[in-house]
Amino acid sequence: MQPEMEQKEKSLKQRLVLKNTLAKETLSEFLGTFIMIEDSLLLSHQGSPDIGIGRPFCLYWCEKDKLQCIFPITEKRFRSTELQIWGVLGCGSVAQAVLSRGHFGGIITINTGFSMAVAMAIYVSAGVSGGHINPAVSFALCLFGRMKWFKFPFYVGAQFLGAFAGAATLFGIYYDAFMSFAGGKLLIVGENATAHIFATYPAPYLSLVNAFAEQVVATMFLLIVIFAIFDSRNLGVPRGLEPVVIGFLIVTIASSLGMNSGCAMNPARDLSPRLFTALAGWGFEVFTVGNNFWWIPVVGPLVGAAAGGLVYFLLIEIHHPDLNPDLEAEQPEDKPEKYELNAIM
Repeated sequence: MQPEMEQKEKSLKQRLVLKNTLAKETLSEFLGTFIMIEDSLLLSHQGSPDIGIGRPFCLYWCEKDKLQCIFPITEKRFRSTELQIWGVLGCGSVAQAVLSRGHFGGIITINTGFSMAVAMAIYVSAGVSGGHINPAVSFALCLFGRMKWFKFPFYVGAQFLGAFAGAATLFGIYYDAFMSFAGGKLLIVGENATAHIFATYPAPYLSLVNAFAEQVVATMFLLIVIFAIFDSRNLGVPRGLEPVVIGFLIVTIASSLGMNSGCAMNPARDLSPRLFTALAGWGFEVFTVGNNFWWIPVVGPLVGAAAGGLVYFLLIEIHHPDLNPDLEAEQPEDKPEKYELNAIM
């Protein structure tokens, strides 16, 4: 009887297993990007409503084209729009911070929550697809010959769908909170705005040229370090710890370059949730706010990814000592390419 049960279970598994490798990788990218958007719900800080009492809590809040410094949240002057500049990095951790008006999160929880969500997403998807979870990363890998171009549209499509599904799931989880936050109104600007939970928006002083440059530079640094992490001839990191190091990398970049517009660095993470908000009730003004800012987090990271890969290739990779051809010949054919294990936001 037991052998028959095992045979049936084996047969069911065989029927469920995808035969096409590209289909497996596409599904993996979808799930990884979905987790990146959604998983920060679990990772963001579950602190006490009294957190921050007696301590300076300075964020920048834009109102009437002026920047003001907000102090302890116990003064009840904390506003959701403060997080437009600093914290639009992980939809779940941002939602918790904004909808609780700072009682259950802030800059630190948003940055660490999203970064750890990225790490978890990489752990889930890296074994099948490499865990790119970012069109900019996939673009750079194709551009520098680390991945075949025919895979690119499948990876990117899965990443955009995963981010959209993650945003929709997040909205469902926090639906009651959204409805009670501003009397049921879904606002894009103002002190009760919630659109920035899902996508990045620029500070009032930021020009499009400056915003584009920021996205290019931030993503350039991202790709330089990613290429270094997975370069077998560089120092590297112990196998299995790459996602953790990438998480720390995101914290570093967000803490250094996140003030102007939130430092998206990922077209799928920004455009798909933005499209969801347009369809879910915020309206298509999400594409016109900030002098039509929406395209900056889409195009900027692609340019930055190309620049980052080029910088690493020209300044580091080509200067490695040549490997022994005999050692290269001994490597097994089924060993994954080092950049195929690449991943981010």
